[in-house]
Amino acid sequence: MTHPAPAASRLVGRWLALWAGMVFLTVLIGGATRLTESGLSITEWKPVSGVMPPLSAADWQAEFAKYQQIPEYQQLNRGMSLGEFKRIFLWEYVHRLWARLVGLAFAVPLAVFLARRMLTPALARRLWLVLVLTGLQAAMGWYMVKSGLSVRTDVSQYRLAAHLSLALVIYVLTVWTAADLLRRDVAAEPAAERIRRGALAFTGLTFLTAVAGAFVAGLDAGRAYNTFPLMGGRLVPDGYLQLAPWWRNLFEHIPAVQFNHRLLGIATVVGALALWWLVRSASVSRATARLAALGALVAILQMTLGIATLLLAVPVSLGVLHQAGAVALLTVAVLLVHSLRPTPVAAALGSPAFATSV
Repeated sequence: MTHPAPAASRLVGRWLALWAGMVFLTVLIGGATRLTESGLSITEWKPVSGVMPPLSAADWQAEFAKYQQIPEYQQLNRGMSLGEFKRIFLWEYVHRLWARLVGLAFAVPLAVFLARRMLTPALARRLWLVLVLTGLQAAMGWYMVKSGLSVRTDVSQYRLAAHLSLALVIYVLTVWTAADLLRRDVAAEPAAERIRRGALAFTGLTFLTAVAGAFVAGLDAGRAYNTFPLMGGRLVPDGYLQLAPWWRNLFEHIPAVQFNHRLLGIATVVGALALWWLVRSASVSRATARLAALGALVAILQMTLGIATLLLAVPVSLGVLHQAGAVALLTVAVLLVHSLRPTPVAAALGSPAFATSV
C-alpha cells in the first residue's frame, strides 16, 4: 500500500480539525439563538442577499414589520420596541452569517484539494458526503424556522432536534476523519472487544442525551421544575404519561421530556465512570487511558453544569456552557472510539495515494 504524503495528510487533517472547531462554535451560536428566543426574528431565507444586514432605518422598519406579522410577535411580544427587535435579529443574523462562512470554509479548500489531486478516492467520497450534509443542514435550518412562522409561536421541537442531530453527525464525521489523517502512524489498539463495544455504546448514549436536550430546549422544559433531584416534590413527576398515545410524552410533554433528559444525563455519567474503570484495568495505550479519564471528568462537569442551569432557570450563559459541555463530551467519546478502532489508521481512507504532496 502506498500511503498519502505525510505533509498533505497533515494539511488536510489540520484543516478538518479547524473546521470541526467552527462547527462546534456554530452549535453554540445556535444554542444561544434558541435561548434568547431569537430564531424567528428573520422571517425569510435569502442565502445570497441575506448576507447583508439592514443598513438604514427604513430597512430596519421593514424587517420589524415582517416580524410583526408572525404569531410569536402577536401573541408573545406585542409591544416590543425596535431596539428590542434589533437585539434578537442580530443573534439570528450572526447565526446565519457564521453558518454561511462555515460552508465556504469547507467548500473552497475542498475544491482546492480536489483540483490538486491531494485526496484519495475514499477521503474524497467522505468529504463530499460532509459537503452534502452541510447543504442539507442549511435547508433543515430553514425548515425548522418555517415551523414557527404561521401557527406556532416557536419552532417545532422535532425540527429543532433534527437540526441539532444533523449538526452533530457532521461534526462527528469531521472529527473522525481529522483523527484518521492526523494519527495515521498509530497502529490498531490491542484492546478487548468489550471495551470497544462499551466505548461505542457510550458515544451513542452521549449523542442521544444531547438530542434529548434539544427537546428540552424546544419545549422550554428547562424553565419548569427548577429543583433537583425531585420534580414537583416527586422523583418521577406527576402525570409523566399523561398524553396519549404514550410515546408523545417522550417528545411533547414537558415533565416527561425534562425527566428523561435528567435520566439520560445521569446514565451518561455512570457510563463514563464505568468505561473509565474498565479501561484502567485493560492493556491499552496511555492516550486511550487518558481519553477515558477525560471523558469521566467532562461527564461529571457536564452534569454539574446541567444541574446549575436547571436550578437557575436556564440563564443564557450557563445554557450555552451546558451545550458546549455536551459537544465536548461527544468529542472525547468519538476520539476514544477512534483510539480503539480494530484496524490501523493507515487503512482507514483507502489505498490510493495522494497524487501530489505540498
